[in-house]
Formats: sequence, structure tokens, C-alpha cells
Amino acid sequence: MASYWGQQLHISIFGESHGRSVGVVIDGLPPGEIYDEDLIRTQMARRAPGRHDWSTARTEADVPEVQSGVFRQRTTGTPLAALITNRDTRSQDYEDLAALPRPGHADLTGLMRYDGANDPRGGGHFSGRLTAPLCYAGAVAIAILKRRGVSVHAHIASIAAVSDASLDSVAPDLTALAAAARRGFPVLDPDAGERMLAVIAAAKTDLDSVGGVVEVVATGFPPGIGDPMMGGLEPRIASLIYAVPAVKGLEFGAGFGATLRRGSENNDPPVLLTAGDGSRRIRLASNHGGGADGGISNGMPLICRVAIKPTPSIGKTQRTVNLESLQPEELVVRGRHDPCIVPRAVPVLEGAVAIALLDSWLASGRFVRSADLPAE
Repeated sequence: MASYWGQQLHISIFGESHGRSVGVVIDGLPPGEIYDEDLIRTQMARRAPGRHDWSTARTEADVPEVQSGVFRQRTTGTPLAALITNRDTRSQDYEDLAALPRPGHADLTGLMRYDGANDPRGGGHFSGRLTAPLCYAGAVAIAILKRRGVSVHAHIASIAAVSDASLDSVAPDLTALAAAARRGFPVLDPDAGERMLAVIAAAKTDLDSVGGVVEVVATGFPPGIGDPMMGGLEPRIASLIYAVPAVKGLEFGAGFGATLRRGSENNDPPVLLTAGDGSRRIRLASNHGGGADGGISNGMPLICRVAIKPTPSIGKTQRTVNLESLQPEELVVRGRHDPCIVPRAVPVLEGAVAIALLDSWLASGRFVRSADLPAE
């Protein structure tokens, strides 16, 4: 099913950009988990539109209204359903687009797939608006993982040709990542962030857009979780990441950079570490694999980088075909759009990784239940 995902933890996302609401049903959540409203509110605000110069002017509160699945601030274990109301829609901006498919959008493919019955306003079900319920579900998963010592953070690795500071893949600086999350523009190096903002502003002035890369880091995830082949951590994470509109590339660990090395340089050799009590454990000396081997977690930080294309809705005149006259025509996209969607994608991608990790952990049979955790 197109908008339904999961093995043990299932999410079903519904709604259209200009419909009454968008939302999600999360099934398979363990009972008794703390429903962390503050964390959820923070994640939703980071994704919400209309709060920065580099964002769309559409303003939505993005406050999820829980319909079921939470009682006395804890999950019940039954389906958690949440609605996010659409309030600031301007559907008239899209009236001229019914016969003029926008380049880079699913206007044309959606029309072909659904025989013209799809809702085209603001992109309908194909819109980035649908990342709001995904972000919400991700925030619920992040809170559950956090109680078990797993952290999921992301930052803008690059915008166009401007790069952020790099992370240590063996021991990423979690303090720096947390600080980036608190910034309005989530980068490790504020100076690099200023240069990125200048690039975005220049594209906006030119009625154009830019893309970039988001790096996601998960630490504290236990080893031995995952499955080979189709059920592996990377395939499962990838299936959710590629569900985010505008994602066009993904790499784990060294990714494509591994192709420039020899095997002797790219392998992550196991080493023995001795703790203060004399106990010994195995760890990898490097992390070119990005936290998993054979689809199974190895205890190292799980690191992936996600390529996001430039926003396709731009103010420049573009070529298209009039579907009524079947003649070439020029198109100017109206409406309110982000000159760069990379910053708002950061919490969405954190959530996508968290959902996939939680689902894999639950499916492993080794998940630590709430009742077995220390009292809050």
C-alpha cells in the first residue's frame, strides 16, 4: 500500500496539501511509553512553514490533535491517531495549473496514475505537506528511543557548494549536534550557515531555488539488530527516506567515497577495548560502513547522508505542455514555496531514521519494554 509502512511498527499517512487536514495512524507502539509533548512540539516547530525568510510564507501551527492511543500522557499500545489541520491554504493559486503540469512535480505522473481523479491543489497527496505527519510519527519514535539511550540528530551538511563542518564518524560530537538542532538554521558551524543563507537568499532573489545534503547520525543503537538483504537496516531506512518528497540520493557511511579507496583502506577492523573494570568488548576502529554490516547494526554510530533536490516550484518562467491544447506553453508557478527545503527536511529525516530503527528493534524481539526500564 502506497502510504502505509512498517514490519512491527506500522504508520499510515493520509491527507492532501489543501484538504481539511493531514494525519497519521501509528500502530504497534509498545504500551506505557511516555508521550513527550515537549519533544514532539519542538520537532514539529522545526519543520513548520512560515517561520523564516528561507521558508515558504504559508503559515501553519502544525499542532497535532491526538484522537486515540494516548491516556494520561502514556501510549496505550492501541493505534495512535493524530490530525494536523490545514488552515492557511490558498487553492486559487493552483487553478491555472490544472492543464499545465509543473516541471519537477508529480502533477503529470499523478494525473496518469489516478486517471485525473487526484487532488492537484498544492500537490495534493504528493506535497511536502505530508512530511508533517511523518515528522510527528518520527518525534514519537525519537522519544521512545531516547529513553533507551539512543539519540538521533541531523544537520545540514551542505547547501549548493557550501559545506558545514564535518563530524567524527567514530565519535560524533553529540553536544554540537544538539546545539545545531536548537538553532533556527541547523548547522554545526554558524559561519558556514551564514554563507548557506546567502546562497539561498541569492536564489530567492533570482526567482530560483537550491538544494543540499542532510547528514543524519544515530548513536547508542544496540548491535545485532536488523536482517539480511531486504530486511536490513539500510534498506528499511532507505524506504522511508525516499518517501520524503525531493529526496534524490542516499549514502551510508563512506558511501560513494568508498569507491575511491582500496579494500584495505575502507574496511573497519575490529579492535578490543578494555574498560576500567577489566572487562573487554569489541568495537570497530573506523566507521566507513556507517554503523551496519550485512544489514545488521554493529554498535557504531549509524550515519547516512541524504541529497535533496532544489525546490521545483520556482518563480522563473519554465516550459511545459498544455494538456488541453496539447501545445507547448510557458508556465510561471504562483503560490508560496521554499527557495530551499533542506532546513525543514532535517527533523523529518531524523524522524524517518528513528521510525525505521524502532521498527527494526521491535521486530527483533530484543526491545527493552517500558516496564523493564528504571523508574522516571
